[in-house]
Amino acid sequence: MAVWNLGSINIDHFYRLPHLPAPGETLAATEYRQGLGGKGANQSVAAARAGATVHHIGAVGEADEAVIHRLEAEGIDTAPIARLSGTTGHAIINIDASGENSIVIHAGANRALPRDWVTDALDQAQAGDILLIQNETSHQAYAAELARARGLRVIYSAAPFSVDAVREVLPHIHILCVNAIEEQQLLAALGKVEGPDLIVTRGGDGAEWRGMAKVPAFAVDAVDTTGAGDCFTGNIAAALDAGFSPTDAMRRASAAAAIQVTRHGTADAMPDAAEIEDFLYRHP
Repeated sequence: MAVWNLGSINIDHFYRLPHLPAPGETLAATEYRQGLGGKGANQSVAAARAGATVHHIGAVGEADEAVIHRLEAEGIDTAPIARLSGTTGHAIINIDASGENSIVIHAGANRALPRDWVTDALDQAQAGDILLIQNETSHQAYAAELARARGLRVIYSAAPFSVDAVREVLPHIHILCVNAIEEQQLLAALGKVEGPDLIVTRGGDGAEWRGMAKVPAFAVDAVDTTGAGDCFTGNIAAALDAGFSPTDAMRRASAAAAIQVTRHGTADAMPDAAEIEDFLYRHP
């Protein structure tokens, strides 16, 4: 089986700061780094390192072939990635001394992917595969509807959160992943979620697959929480693709996210399957 990820690809710019800027405040960064990011790329790397066969559907600017090579180095199939005129998506990530962050995103090529490119990519998918989607690309609802009709299991990571985006994909997805804040926004707008299973991550309070499983958070010393949700979701997809039960998939995803937040970076910080297994052995 395989994970197909219709996902964003960004070049991330990280600025470490003494605190997150207040309105009108100018701060000098104490550190600057650049790396691979975008919720889609993060989740693809997380799933690939966890052992899944991953095909990434997305787009980059034609001048950024190095981004493609970075994904290929993780063993990810990049044939479904379009090279478009214009810029690759990018993100400005501010991180404070406690590891909290604020992020500004420019979509770039992520929102310019042609619909036919999505169709052609999913023509190669097989019934029983997983389609993973986030709210940073074009054609989310179309891809979800097409994949479900072809027998794929569709997981939607509702971030960056938009009620309209969730409402559009809701009839076509099997699993909806949100954090605690997004859950409250969703319930305020819709009253209740009908149709897909709901997975809610609650930071230090653990995570819940509504009606199926609930797992506590692992206690770790976090240095950078950027990408923790992407790590969790990518590992959920990989674990389900490998045949793990909901409870075991949730526990593996929680362990992966716990490891990831102890490191700096997003895609670069994702743990591999051996690290997850070792962590779970040491935290029974």
